[in-house]
Amino acid sequence: MSNEFGGSPEPLDDRALYRQAQAGDADARQALVEKHWNLIWHIVHRFSGRGYDPEDLFQVGAIGLLKAIERFDVDRGLKFSTYAVPLIMGEIRRHLRDDQPVRVARSLRELGLKVEQTRNQLAQQLGRDPTAQEIADKLQLDVAAITEALEAVRPLTSLNQPLETPNGS
Repeated sequence: MSNEFGGSPEPLDDRALYRQAQAGDADARQALVEKHWNLIWHIVHRFSGRGYDPEDLFQVGAIGLLKAIERFDVDRGLKFSTYAVPLIMGEIRRHLRDDQPVRVARSLRELGLKVEQTRNQLAQQLGRDPTAQEIADKLQLDVAAITEALEAVRPLTSLNQPLETPNGS
């Protein structure tokens, strides 16, 4: 049976489980969390390659899943995953945003990514690394804006990290 939103409602036994979890039944909540672990992992894999431990992102995603379990209205006829995915993704995105040691404006991050893409394109075309002026010309910006954008997206280095010297010591 399909509902007006195109999804299939939760099976009757699952509906009872959601109600029990929302009423404070820890066993029901745990059963629902275990049932939807794969959903969290699927979402975590979307965020791979950003320098975060997948286990940490899973824990953050689990917080979003718990919020979804608490707020899910079984009487609306939606599939749980339709409701839960945005909450889990939002929780992970919020963590990634708030976990940054230095906040950088979104426009500057976007420009930094555009500069990186342009640098890669020019490097392929020219057969060498392009100069800042060549990147600036291609993007119709000044060199200062290019430099600022690159600094904004460059990963931070810890002050406790040992410095590398030319002789490797």
